[in-house]
Formats: sequence, structure tokens, C-alpha cells
Amino acid sequence: MKNPNRFSFINPKKVPFFYGYVVLFFGSIGVLASIPGQTVGVSLFTDPVKDALGLSRNQFSNAYMFGTLLSAFFVARAGVLFDRFGARYVAFFSAFFLGVSLLLCSKSVIISESISNICNSNSWMIPFVLITFLFFLIRFFGQGVLTMSSRNMIMMWFDKNRGKINAISSITVSLGFSSAPLFINYLIDGYGWEVSWQILALCLIIFSVCVIQFYRNNPEDFGFIPDGTSKKRKISKTNSVEIHFTLKEAKQTRAFWMIALALAFNSFFVTGFTFHVVSIFESQDYSRTQAIAVFLPISVIAVIISTLGNVLSDYIQHKVYLYIMLFSGVLASVGLYFLSYTIGVYALILGLGVYGGLFAVVNAVTWPRYFGRKHLGAITGKAMSFLVIASAIAPSLFSYCYTTLGTYANIGYLTGGFLLFLILASAKVKNPQ
Repeated sequence: MKNPNRFSFINPKKVPFFYGYVVLFFGSIGVLASIPGQTVGVSLFTDPVKDALGLSRNQFSNAYMFGTLLSAFFVARAGVLFDRFGARYVAFFSAFFLGVSLLLCSKSVIISESISNICNSNSWMIPFVLITFLFFLIRFFGQGVLTMSSRNMIMMWFDKNRGKINAISSITVSLGFSSAPLFINYLIDGYGWEVSWQILALCLIIFSVCVIQFYRNNPEDFGFIPDGTSKKRKISKTNSVEIHFTLKEAKQTRAFWMIALALAFNSFFVTGFTFHVVSIFESQDYSRTQAIAVFLPISVIAVIISTLGNVLSDYIQHKVYLYIMLFSGVLASVGLYFLSYTIGVYALILGLGVYGGLFAVVNAVTWPRYFGRKHLGAITGKAMSFLVIASAIAPSLFSYCYTTLGTYANIGYLTGGFLLFLILASAKVKNPQ
């Protein structure tokens, strides 16, 4: 076995407590570090960047869609690399190249103008193709690989206490994602969008060094088993046999598809809603302030539900979570349709809060619970590609629904019908053995 501490000064065997808690801390930071590649991190750059590049809102949304779709084709392969090389190296390269990608984004206007001068053309296609490629990079390394590798690493180090540990991580991540728009907006207002991307890039490159120092692939490399028990005590636990599915075997189960599609729905709805939140509320005569204000109660509900869901996930059947998620999605869809009424706003907030809270549970805890840890990267990588595709098409679909039909409410018909299908199809999902 190759040295699992290579390039690092940290030896988990010499840490006076279970190293999984170090993994929990830095893995949670790793998920937060993906924010510049997430919709919540990109959306605040939309207006200044599209104006600087001379693109319309639809052109910019389409560039985001194509770049994200392109990244989806590579995310599943990154999951295989996770299984082969481990979280350490995969997360290191994803954090480092996400930082490099943000540096390129900060120079996108200069790069676009240089290409235009070389080609002797002022076509909008040049900045469009350029920002599409840059969106591919930040979505692939940020939303896809860094998030997946960091979250999976935490789950690899825990088993019996996986839900409780994920509760701690989810609270940290939820609070970080909720406060990120305020922080990024502060940077943009104070330093401009170019320097803001450069500051975030520097933070990511520094964090990539932390990844090499503190990330570790799995406890077995150091004589532990999940939750911090010595291997010598493993024999006494004869009643807990872990079953490992390959990706091919997982795809043959109904559970894989229902869970993946349920998670993808959250990615679709939240991305589309977040990307156009101001326009959605203004179309119903609400102010910009009222639109942004909905994120706070949604986050509070999500944190509460996530905490309860994670703690209880060690004791109850995960199929229950799937049903609650789907019905809360129906509630959010109904809320979007009746957004002009106060009760519609409340329904939207409650639905998104509950769905988001359980998303944090299911996307982390349920995969190893159903399919084991051995091929976790390949399985979650495939599922992540669904999430990426869903997040790619959402902004454009929301946009065209509004520009063509004159209202965002009709999205509720589409999402409601899809959720009804999932509810019926999930009836035969079996609980993990």
C-alpha cells in the first residue's frame, strides 16, 4: 500500500483522538470551498459579468446551461477517480484548478477582447463561447468534484454515527451557504467582480494545500474502522455486515433511480428559483428586498430539518425521507403557482426548507447506507451528474417559461407532474439490508 501520508506532515495515528473528526472539520470546509462553483456563488456575478462581456440575460443563462451540461458528462468519471485515487488527490486537484478557473474568469473580458482582436471580429459568440468554457470549469471542479469528494470522505470515516456526524457538517454547510451571498456581495461592492474572483481564487489555492495536509481517504489505511474503533474489535460486530454494490448493480435497483431523481429535482428547482428569485417575486409585485428575504427562513427550516433528519437517520428507514422530500416538493410547487398570495409564499418557504434539509441528509448518508462504501465514488458521481444536468437546464427553462408564457407559475405544472410520478414509482423502493 502506498504511503497515505505522502506530502503531509500529519500522521493520523499520532493524533490523540479519532482522526475522523479532523476529516469532518476539513471535509465540511471543502464543501464550503465549492461555493464559487455553485449557483449561489455564480448568481451574484451575473449582472456585472454579462454587462462587461456584452451578453444578454438569455445568452448568459444559456452559457451557464451549456457549461454545466458539459461538466455533467465528466462528473461521473470523477467519481471513478475518487474510488481509484481517493479523496485526497481528487479534492486537491479540484480545489487547485477551481482557483485557477476563477483567475481565468476574472480576466474573461481581457481574454475575450484579445481573441476578438486576433479574429478581427466583434461577434457575441466569442465572449459566449469563452464564458461557457469557464462555466464548465468552475461547475465541474466546484459543484461537481470538490463537493462530491469532500462529502464522500466524511461518510467513509463513519458508519454507526454517520447521521449524527452529517448533522454537524450540514449545519456548518447550511450556515456557510446562507451567509455566502452576503460575503460575496460585500466583495463585489467593495472591490469589483474581477478582484472578488481573484480573492476567492487565492483562498482556494491556499485551501488546496490544506487538503494535502489534512484530507485522508479512509480509516482502514491507519488501522481503524469507521467511528474510530480498532480493527481488533471489528470481529465482535457480527451483526453489521456491510454490502458493497458496484455502480452497475446499483443502477439495477429502483432505489438508485428514485433517490437520484429526487435529489436532482431539488437541484433543478433550487437552481432555477435562486437564479431568477428577484424576477420571480417582482413578477408578482414583490420588492427585491422581499425576494432576497425568503432565503433566511428557508435556511432556518433547512438547518432544523437537516439536524433532526441526520440524527434520526441512524435509527429510522431512509425510505421515509424520500417520501417526505417528494411531498415537500409538491408543496413548494404549489407555493410557486400561488405566489401572489401570502399563503403561497409560506408554502414555498416551507416546501423548500424541508426539501433542502432532507436533501443534505439523503445526499450524504443514504448512499453508503444503501450501497456501501467500496464503490461510493462511482455511484455518487453518477448521481451527481443528474444533479448537474438538472441545475444546468433550470435557469434557461425558468427564463423561457417566463418570457414565453408570461409567468413563472407554469413551472409548477411541470414540477408537480414529475413529483407525482416519483411518488408513485417510489412505492416499491426497498429499504437497505
